Amino acid sequence: MKVIATNKKAYFNYFISQTFEAGIVLVGSEVKSIRDGGISIAESFVTFENNEIFLKNAYIKPYEKAKNFCPDTKRNRKLLLHKREIDKLIKEKTIKGMTVVPTKVYIKNGFVKIEIALAKGKKLYDKRQAKANETVKREIERSLKVR
Repeated sequence: MKVIATNKKAYFNYFISQTFEAGIVLVGSEVKSIRDGGISIAESFVTFENNEIFLKNAYIKPYEKAKNFCPDTKRNRKLLLHKREIDKLIKEKTIKGMTVVPTKVYIKNGFVKIEIALAKGKKLYDKRQAKANETVKREIERSLKVR
């Protein structure tokens, strides 16, 4: 499994409770561009339409060597999941008020996969606490490295 892109903002802004692996519908040269690392999911989000899941606002850089066919860089892309997983995501989103965020894009067995997660938003004080914990960990590592 080769990780292409991660969404670090998702781990900072949300409490991640459960993750799902989904396929993604791509066209033309988008796969080659993703293999080169030309994808950004930092500002992307997941929506539901007619019992289908779509990834919106994900940027895939146009592949340089494909001159004839270059799809829109921020078009909506359908995510492929089992029906029971889609139903579970819709249920969690509507009843518990959770959100679905993309966390990671990777290549597994030659296929581009995306990891999406059920998440609950952090409050401002939670973010401050996470930053303080991170700073403490960094200081401890520095002091151990000096010895």
